[in-house]
Amino acid sequence: MTDHMNMGAAALGREIGAGRADPREIVGETLDRIGAHPHRDDIFARLTPERAMAEAEAAATRARDGRRLSPLDGVPLSWKDLFDSAGTATEAGSALLRGRVPAQDAAVLGTATAAGAVCIGKTHMSELAFSGLGLNPNTGTPPCVNDPAAVSGGSSSGAAASVAFGLVPAAMGSDTGGSVRVPSAWNDLVGLKTTHGSLSMAGVVPLCPSFDTLGPLARNVEDAALLWSVLRGAAPVDLSEATLGGVRFMVLETSAMEGLEAPVAQGFDAALRRLERAGARIERGTVAAVAEAMPLSGTLFAAEAYGVWRDTIEADPDAMFAPVLERFRGGRDVSAPDYVAAWRQLDALRRDYLAATAHVDAVLLPTCPILPPERARLETDGAYYVDRNLLTLRNTRIGNLMGLPGLSVPTGVPSVGLLIQTPPGTEPELLRLGAAIESVLA
Repeated sequence: MTDHMNMGAAALGREIGAGRADPREIVGETLDRIGAHPHRDDIFARLTPERAMAEAEAAATRARDGRRLSPLDGVPLSWKDLFDSAGTATEAGSALLRGRVPAQDAAVLGTATAAGAVCIGKTHMSELAFSGLGLNPNTGTPPCVNDPAAVSGGSSSGAAASVAFGLVPAAMGSDTGGSVRVPSAWNDLVGLKTTHGSLSMAGVVPLCPSFDTLGPLARNVEDAALLWSVLRGAAPVDLSEATLGGVRFMVLETSAMEGLEAPVAQGFDAALRRLERAGARIERGTVAAVAEAMPLSGTLFAAEAYGVWRDTIEADPDAMFAPVLERFRGGRDVSAPDYVAAWRQLDALRRDYLAATAHVDAVLLPTCPILPPERARLETDGAYYVDRNLLTLRNTRIGNLMGLPGLSVPTGVPSVGLLIQTPPGTEPELLRLGAAIESVLA
């Protein structure tokens, strides 16, 4: 008997299309599995069973009549709790938004629904998406699949856990400084950070609109590529015959390789050796633009985040998790001239980065320099929380600063990911490289 519950999104869609799986049974089993899971309340903020069953019923009818809307028709997905969902609370992991019920779906949720995907529910997240750790004592802290005592990474913490624990085949998250890629790495998933502006942010609770992006968390590159294509309304990316023969990679030495924990360094180096044996050409290089851009993040991210949320936060600051509140307030003293100057500098540095990396097909780096830290210490040691959060987001933040799409794939070492970065707007090429790398590292 085929185990549909442990399939990825694309494989499950093929089973539905072939008549070997019924969307109604899949959704019923999914809801039952979530309901019985010991970490259910730590992973899911709320389920949408009535919507899910209605969407599954419609998908089953279309499958029977040969009218499927897309390869995802009838496939259940989870959604991070910052995607508006009509008639269901969307609170972005914050008591500040408690009871907020939008009237309509976020644009990308609407697109997914129009393609037949089933909305199974909303997942927990770091408060207002402003932490890479996934710790949220106010709403829920999902565990890491490799260590129940550790955090799962954020801010798309529940999204990652919902896939890693086998509750849904894929999930949607957001990424402003690493929030798709970090939890994907720590939970041995594939996570795609898309190019800024390539997917609509309409109806998505913002953090820093100049950096906010959306992306899937999935079990494999095929699933990530399928979700990206469906949400773009584009034909699926052709991943067939993806190869590393003659592909040129640069390992980014600037910032990204400093202070790696031993398992991260070992897993990353082992992955590089396997890529070389598969025919890839790998060089190591520094990029001055990265070193110059990193100090700008405090000015740009914190100032914009505080500008977006200042009035809401200061109306009830005691409702917030203190470390997140402190991080937001880090932007309140940034002057307008400093903010404008920082953006002008970053725009120039982005051009410099693309020129410095134009001779390679992609840049490689460890997704995260550290392994997931223990929840208990994060909750009791403020200095440790700040230190781990900054380290957690260090490598992924490079892609946000440089405006790049990025794909994190598992290395085979638990909670260690390999991050692939390509120029803006090159998701198809990035996904093909990811499929080739995945085939070597799997």
